[in-house]
Amino acid sequence: MGDLSQQLQQSWPRPTQARPIVIIGAGGIVEDAHLPAYRLAYFDVAGIYDRDLSRADAIGRDWGIPVLPTLESAIGVPNAVFDLAIPPQAHIEVLSALPHGSTVLMQKPMGRDLGEANRILEIVEERRLIAAVNFQLRFAPMMLAVRDALRREALGKLTDIEVHLNVLTPWDLFPFLRGLPRVEIAVHSIHYLDLIRHLAGEPNSVMARTLKHPLSGLAQTRTSAILDYDELRCTLSINHNHAYGRRFQDATFRFEGTEGAAVVKLGLLIDYPRGEPDELWIARRDGGDWQQITLEGAWFPHAFIGVMSNLQRFVNGEDENLITSAQDAWHTMALVEACFRSSAVPGTPVPRSPQQSREE
Repeated sequence: MGDLSQQLQQSWPRPTQARPIVIIGAGGIVEDAHLPAYRLAYFDVAGIYDRDLSRADAIGRDWGIPVLPTLESAIGVPNAVFDLAIPPQAHIEVLSALPHGSTVLMQKPMGRDLGEANRILEIVEERRLIAAVNFQLRFAPMMLAVRDALRREALGKLTDIEVHLNVLTPWDLFPFLRGLPRVEIAVHSIHYLDLIRHLAGEPNSVMARTLKHPLSGLAQTRTSAILDYDELRCTLSINHNHAYGRRFQDATFRFEGTEGAAVVKLGLLIDYPRGEPDELWIARRDGGDWQQITLEGAWFPHAFIGVMSNLQRFVNGEDENLITSAQDAWHTMALVEACFRSSAVPGTPVPRSPQQSREE
């Protein structure tokens, strides 16, 4: 198999002519991922705006970037890429205010439901926006490597995708989720559904059940789902409530094909937000032990470099495809909607015995 660490793509090319970035929104994800990524990539952040000016001021001081006092001043920066790090319910208002033809990166999800995703797509097309959605797991080094391994047919024909998550997620870090009717799939497993679509195409249908935990206080923190493909078996088993120590915590993607397999550890999710290193292991059917691929970076912050680089390169004419375009992201929102609709309907009843039927 050789040393695949030296062969597989793990990063996205940077734009040769980078545009200034204006960040709209000053939530935790900006400090945790957006700004570290842009500093690492030497992208110019021209300013930050938030309705809560105290939050924008704090980030501006910490990171040495200009604070823009109004939305009008933010969207008035010429030739900028607008990075919308705002809650999904705010997308419609901000997108409607952007100048026609603007370039914009939206934080996921693309609205709170498919109805809002429909309206967002209408605004994007009416205002001729060049718009991407920040589904950055596609650009994480280990996932770019998996995509490249599939492209090179190193795994053969894909036959199995399995996502297994058994972690303790500190939901108290996300107080805005309390009271929302849609949580786990809409803000977390959406990443996995999007990546699966990206690598395997559109499923024919989905069967899902998402539910709350009695100790979480949120609408849902656990999900089981099966995505129906013709010959590909695809399952997700997600539990954010494993409060029993590190030993049996797990956050893995497993890809199996006719010629090989790959296993990815999503290290960020173990002891979040501190996390552990990501890992990628690949084995081949033709013999040899599992090979660990040396990773050049991590999901946070390196994937955020990739999604911004692709957007800027697409605008510059350097990339042919906008990988996470609003048009493509709509299909991820449609899959999320299908999962929630599936969860809302009863499953197939188990037949009762003749004796039970007589007793009833």
